[in-house]
Amino acid sequence: MTQSQTRTVGSVDEVIERMQAIKAQLDPRDGVACFNRMYLRVTELVGQNLVAGFFEDQAFIERMDVIFAGLYFDAVDAAAKRPAAAGNWAAPLLGAAQAVNGHSQTHEAWQPLFDARNNRTIWPIQFAFAGMNAHINHDLALAVIDTCTERGTTPDTAPVYADYLRVNELLAKVEAEIRASFEAELIKVTTKDAETLKHILGAFSIARARDSAWATAQSLWHQRSLRPSYDATLATVATATATIGRALLVPVLPPVEQPDGHN
Repeated sequence: MTQSQTRTVGSVDEVIERMQAIKAQLDPRDGVACFNRMYLRVTELVGQNLVAGFFEDQAFIERMDVIFAGLYFDAVDAAAKRPAAAGNWAAPLLGAAQAVNGHSQTHEAWQPLFDARNNRTIWPIQFAFAGMNAHINHDLALAVIDTCTERGTTPDTAPVYADYLRVNELLAKVEAEIRASFEAELIKVTTKDAETLKHILGAFSIARARDSAWATAQSLWHQRSLRPSYDATLATVATATATIGRALLVPVLPPVEQPDGHN
């Protein structure tokens, strides 16, 4: 019951290849590029741990990872087809975008990130967390439901939830890396605004977002045969996710620039 059933990738390796292609095409300061770098790091860790036998149901996690990534790629493709997004980077990224009445649309949950992507007064970590917010708080529940449906299981059937929590361990590692890098750069800024930025980012937690996404998945799972109720719940989730995204992307002070454009 996701809003787009088109998938352009079929394995974690293909997901990584697509993310690498996005990385190669975008200015590293682009807001989507900032999120893509973080997501690529997470996906690489998932891939490594699939090989290492970290998960109880490796096939389920790999399939969910592919479905989950497909929702991000849908958002990228939809944004690339918007007239305002046209540019040299767009054409190589085009795939299957969500279409409504013949027009590509960026989903409401993703809109804050794509709208702010060229604002150079927003820090890369703000973009990264805004992307994580959209992808986890909105898309993850859909990926859980699609994967369970496809594989004939349920969110409450072992080891679905246990493996879901194991992904949290990998995300915690990447989140810690990103926050440590941010703190190192923020030390160079001595203004009062630095504390404001720390407060904004401190309010977001990937672990809490995933807890919320799991609750959403369970709720939607039981509503999946009740379309009006399902759609109303998902619409509420999308609106709340967009509100969080806008809060994360409040411009506070320009980031400290590095020579390669990465912050």
